Amino acid sequence: MAAASDARAELAALCERGLAWHADLPKWATDAEARRPAAVLVLFGVLDDLPAQARGERDAAPVARVARDLDVLLLRRASTLGSHPGQIAFPGGRIEESDDGPIAGALREAAEETGVDPADIEPLGTLPPLPVPVSNHLVTPVPAWWTTPSKVAAVDHDESVDVFRVPVADLLDPANRGNTEMTFGGTVYRGAAFTVGGRVVWGFTALVLARMFDELGWSEPWDEDRIVERDDLAQ
Repeated sequence: MAAASDARAELAALCERGLAWHADLPKWATDAEARRPAAVLVLFGVLDDLPAQARGERDAAPVARVARDLDVLLLRRASTLGSHPGQIAFPGGRIEESDDGPIAGALREAAEETGVDPADIEPLGTLPPLPVPVSNHLVTPVPAWWTTPSKVAAVDHDESVDVFRVPVADLLDPANRGNTEMTFGGTVYRGAAFTVGGRVVWGFTALVLARMFDELGWSEPWDEDRIVERDDLAQ
């Protein structure tokens, strides 16, 4: 098992070569025309004091594809927001005219939402933008490496109510993976989901993580027939 820092090189290489999202959505949901530009920060780092729970408690076997101290930063959106209320998400938001592209926009939004210091973050590049029809945005994921992790918190509770770091090993645990079901135009579509620490990660965030994990070769076989109840249905 490689050290967590080796993941940085793999993530940078992924940004360099790119990927296809393979989103199984109708054309009207994937059409990028007239979408508002946005960006999210997919921030990976090395956990300091929170051990990963994946598999170690079950059989004491480490996750072979990633180091157990590798983590990713996520937040829960406020339930009062007009789009994606209460969902687990990456820090990010709409790109402003003052932003010098998606990387600058993602860093600014992450600082405003979580208190991270952009000076401690190394952007590794960008991934192809992905249309999000619910909020009518074209979202560019910005993978990044947290060179000097610091404390984070929900800065603006009108935007987010919780900020937390999730061990990647827990996300990759086959017992924590599944699919959610969503209906568009009378057709039911399945989308990736993760269940970790009592939280359900689904929608855009889960899609990005799942495709990145697959493309990086980090994923393990999991039960693709497992259906996970979405947060918005459980509330």
